[in-house]
Amino acid sequence: MATTPPLAVRMRPTGLDEVVGQQHLLAPGAPLRRLAEGAGAASVILYGPPGTGKTTLALLISHTTGRRFEALSALTAGVKEVRSVIEEARRAAVEGRQTVLFIDEVHRFSKTQQDALLAAVENRVVLLVAATTENPSFSVVAPLLSRSLILQLEPLGPDDVREVLRRAVRDPRGLSGAVTVDDEALELLVQLSAGDARRALTALEVAAEAAQPGGSVTAASVEQSMDKAAVRYDRDGDQHYDVVSAFIKSIRGSDVDAALHYLARMLVAGEDPRFVARRLMILASEDIGLADPTALPIAVAAAQTVALIGMPEAQLTLAHATVHLATAPKSNAVTTALGAAMADIRAGKAGTVPAHLRDGHYQGAARIGSAQGYLYPHDHPDGVVPQQYPPGELQDVTYYRPTGRGAEREIGGRLEKLRAIVRRRRP
Repeated sequence: MATTPPLAVRMRPTGLDEVVGQQHLLAPGAPLRRLAEGAGAASVILYGPPGTGKTTLALLISHTTGRRFEALSALTAGVKEVRSVIEEARRAAVEGRQTVLFIDEVHRFSKTQQDALLAAVENRVVLLVAATTENPSFSVVAPLLSRSLILQLEPLGPDDVREVLRRAVRDPRGLSGAVTVDDEALELLVQLSAGDARRALTALEVAAEAAQPGGSVTAASVEQSMDKAAVRYDRDGDQHYDVVSAFIKSIRGSDVDAALHYLARMLVAGEDPRFVARRLMILASEDIGLADPTALPIAVAAAQTVALIGMPEAQLTLAHATVHLATAPKSNAVTTALGAAMADIRAGKAGTVPAHLRDGHYQGAARIGSAQGYLYPHDHPDGVVPQQYPPGELQDVTYYRPTGRGAEREIGGRLEKLRAIVRRRRP
């Protein structure tokens, strides 16, 4: 007995006018519309989240122009399959038929597999339409990138997802009005979709199957049919880096709520907690420094706790550290100071270590002047003495400039006095 295709497959648009969203790519004269209408000849890489229409657009490019269509999945196809498809495309080209080669998840192709496409793409034996959920700059070889248009698809907006769902309920290809969907259920489906039309349609289909013919899909039936909304987060992809980047930038920007959101997103998706802990330790030094001297010890303690007790208990420790770092006063003065000092070294400003600071713990050191005249700070009442420490050419260089935030406010006042004494200046 033949099986019925999933609702998401049945509701796939059959023409450009049915496509919902992505109007920035489908406006009159836009590259993708021109390609789908047969006016464009460049291969394309469609980059965007799941459920935004990448496969649909590839099919439309083929069907609306009458081209041959071949599809490969990077999960199952090897170099042999790629070469076989290209050879078929060569034979079709001799007969005047161009082939659209759709490769799903092209980021999973190895470099060798991607290289096998180059000649066919460059000579337009095939019109490549590749789809990827990962940033192609990181996952597609440069020669293939240079031969293709990179078109970024956006997550569908709430209005777009509502339109997809309403169409599926009434369309003969979909549910054909067999059930109704109340407003609360519709909004829940939109929320759970996170801009992914396929996810929204799958959730609708499962909920509709549980409803009686002529009945209604309710919010309760949607909740019962879905354990939880899947978090769109690929630990091996660019979304991983996007979420981590947003996490760090939220802490740096002192938005504790956003930081907790991204932390939760990583934890729910199964991110390695040790990775999160390492990033917190880096941030504590890089973005907080001495504005809050307790930040780094707390981040280190969180990392140690993760190692000692593991998950799920350690997630509370990571939240503890995240909240502390997000609410701490911020300073990159230490980062800036080290960077400036290293820049001077690379520029050749190393200089000679002053003789009185050189090592004197070896025979003959005194004869060459090493360690002679050194003033031991602990022998003086204030513990600070006027004395040259840097090489001569850097005597007046100032690297560390504390901010007026947090503990650095006090450090700044004390540092001014210390420098005045050490450099023989009055406080």
